[in-house]
Amino acid sequence: MTTSLPLFHRIAGHAVIVLGDGVAADAKRRLVERAGGRVVDDLAAGVAAGARLAFIAYESHEAAPDTSEADAARLRAAGLLVNVVDRPELCDFTTPAIIDRPPVLVAIGTGGASAGLAKALRLRLEALLPASLGALARALSDGRGAMRKRFPDASHRRLALDAALGEGGVLDPLAHAYGAGDATARVAGWLDNPEGDGDAANADVTIVIRLRSADPEDLTLREARLMGGADTIAHEPGVGPEILARARADAGRIAIDRDQPPPVVKGRLIVLRTPCQDVTE
Repeated sequence: MTTSLPLFHRIAGHAVIVLGDGVAADAKRRLVERAGGRVVDDLAAGVAAGARLAFIAYESHEAAPDTSEADAARLRAAGLLVNVVDRPELCDFTTPAIIDRPPVLVAIGTGGASAGLAKALRLRLEALLPASLGALARALSDGRGAMRKRFPDASHRRLALDAALGEGGVLDPLAHAYGAGDATARVAGWLDNPEGDGDAANADVTIVIRLRSADPEDLTLREARLMGGADTIAHEPGVGPEILARARADAGRIAIDRDQPPPVVKGRLIVLRTPCQDVTE
């Protein structure tokens, strides 16, 4: 189970402390500046400027361990979250490998275990994610009002968007290369089409998954995808937290007795049952 909570921290226009010099410190400064942050090189000045994040990256690991620990303690006492390069035991947060398709940002972290692994995964994923993702994201943002009008119910809206963005869907982000105008036109066409994918979402859906074991690795790709798109999870006794963790964190959870009929809810309901049988719909 992960011990970190992934978050995207808005730092544009805000002070961020970066202590140290050399390659590692320069890399942290570029990272902060790329996100619009204002780099402050002095601990006291950064605290006075209201910084909330700090990076410590001294060049010499032999000369600086005590300095790194002391500075980390001072910054933490002042209420800042601290990252110390190559010292995961001193870190309140780690920096992931980043795939940047503004405003889409994909972050890959290993909890400080291996920056090399995170980088290797980033390079593989870079080839899969088109540069046009940003245009699609902006078009979807601009279309929020029309989307809410077309699908007033939030759960139906999620189902419609899942269908459109899914593999082979009209807005499949990996199947189309979008320019800004192309993305806007495609989103508008999807919302305007009375026979489009979205109308299939105007019905509540219940899907039963009968688990084969307590190991989440035994879930099929289809089952994992269905759980990831669920609005509500109803589960029998014996369905463990490792399985439930495969659902969205904001999906509702309902505990039900063994073989109890599924509850009636809006949106996509996944019922997890413990007998080892095939998935049925």
